This record gives sequence, structure tokens and C-alpha cells, in this order.
Amino acid sequence: MTLPLINRARSIIATNLALQPSETLLIVTDDPTREVGELFYEAAQAMGHRTLIMQMPEGRVAGEEPPAAVAAGMKAAHVALCPTAKSITHTNARIEAAAAGTRVVTMPSITMDMLRDGAACADYTQVEQRTRELTERLTHARSARIEKDGHVLELSLAGRNGVASPGVYREPGASGNFPSGEAYIAPLEDGADGTAVIDGSMVGIGTLSEPMTVTIEHGRLTSIEGADDQGPYADRLSVLFDQPENGTIAELGIGTNEAAKLCGIILEDEKLYGTVHIAFGTNTSFGGTTKAACHLDGIILRPTLYLDNECVIREGAFI
Repeated sequence: MTLPLINRARSIIATNLALQPSETLLIVTDDPTREVGELFYEAAQAMGHRTLIMQMPEGRVAGEEPPAAVAAGMKAAHVALCPTAKSITHTNARIEAAAAGTRVVTMPSITMDMLRDGAACADYTQVEQRTRELTERLTHARSARIEKDGHVLELSLAGRNGVASPGVYREPGASGNFPSGEAYIAPLEDGADGTAVIDGSMVGIGTLSEPMTVTIEHGRLTSIEGADDQGPYADRLSVLFDQPENGTIAELGIGTNEAAKLCGIILEDEKLYGTVHIAFGTNTSFGGTTKAACHLDGIILRPTLYLDNECVIREGAFI
């Protein structure tokens, strides 16, 4: 491990995880992200922290539950740092660990390069402030509208609370991503109608060379249009049509990290400043009612976003 990466890991452990001398850190990793897991293990050990590492096979899809032994370990630690290839953010294991007081920080599809540049290097004082302000606006909004290229998607937010993922986790039970910087909410599951153009990236595909158009009726995904040189997008996202829950609207998110860069990895892409993203599938981990076999996000670049008919973002610029 190079010294700059070791120092980056030490900074994240001290500042973003706020790990205290009396606390135990559990690192949950898998085969593809083993190198990142070992980086944080070595850094924490060098800092004198009590540190454990658990490695598991790569999951099949984002949102799949980790093995029971991993879930139990997460609940027993003070802090669980989870660099994994497939996201475990929206799992019962994460929910139950946070409920037990563990600070759970997930890093789905993280790479060593992402620690060298981009969202991981942001000023998190600014990211945290901006994220909490937008989260408050989401909580008080009853509706949202996304407009782009003549497409309009309306979402009902009434009665749902916004969730902050500020990238700094100090309190017992706090959880979110790192790198981070997003405010998000679970729309009402039957309260989304219209079409949207996803043109940044999509879980299961990566960076999009051609735009994708999704149609949503009464909260359910009914069609995916668009293709690239690998073929129709719908073929690679067939899991969204395997069962009704998989294609149910799950999330509206707003990116708040000015240092984030589009790279094809949703962990960073959904934090892009001035973007919005929508997701389908599981949302029980942040106030929704859908438990599905997946949670797949898609990024909309340079959108116009309204909350209760008040413009919040116009063509990618915050108002």
C-alpha cells in the first residue's frame, strides 16, 4: 500500500467514521474489493484501533443479504465499514446493525482509484451542510417533478422523511455511504407516473453511452427503451421485471458532492453535484414498504427538479 493511500484511509477513519480509541471497527469486504478492505484494516491497526476483517464471496445483485455470520458481526461492532462489490446498503443486515447502535458505512463497488481522487477527497464540512439542508426540504415536500428533454416524472412524497447521507457518521446508529453526499427519500410506492431519461449511469450497466428512457405507471416500471453497442438495456436489467417489487419506484435522490465525478460506479455517480437519481426495488431501509430482490439506481444528468412546484435545480444548477 502506498503512503498517500494509507494516509487517506487514516483520515477517513478519524474524520468520517469518527472512530474512538475505545471502539471496535469491523471491516466487511468480499473477493473483488479485498484490497480496499485490507487497506483500511492496515490503517486502523496502525492507528492502534481494535479491528477485525470479514471477507465473503461477492453477492449476486445489489441489495442481497450478506451471510448470517456477517450480519451478526455488524451488530456486535461499534463501527462497520463495508467495502463490497455489491451494495449491502439496503439490506436487513444494515438496518438491524444500525438499530443496535452500530455506525454502518457502506462502500459498494469502491476502488482504490476512487480513494485517490473525486468524491472521497471532498470538503465534507460543506457536503454535510448542503446535504442536511436538502434533506430538510425533501422531508417537508409533498411532491416532486423531474423534467428533462421533454420527459416529465411526477412523484408523491407525502408523509415520507428525507434521509441524509453526508459522509460523516458520529452518532450511534448513523449509517450511509462513503464516499457520500446525497439527500434522498422513498416516494410513495404507487405515487410515481411519467417518463424519465437516465443518461449518466445505471447499476448493472455502468456509464451510459446512449440514454435510457423509463416509463413508470402508478409506481411500477412498465418499459425500458434504449440500447448501446452491447444491445438493449432492458435485456441487462431483466431483474427489474422478474417480480413486481423489483420494478417498483424506490428512491428519489439528489447529489450534493462537488468533487464527485461520473465514473460508472453508482457509489460515486449518485453523489454528483446537481444531479438526481431514481431507483427501483427495495426501500424498506429508508422509510418505504418494498422489499425486493434488488435496488438499482439510475443517474439523470443536468435535470430540472421541482419540490412542491418550487424549482430546486434547473438544468443541473441549484437555484
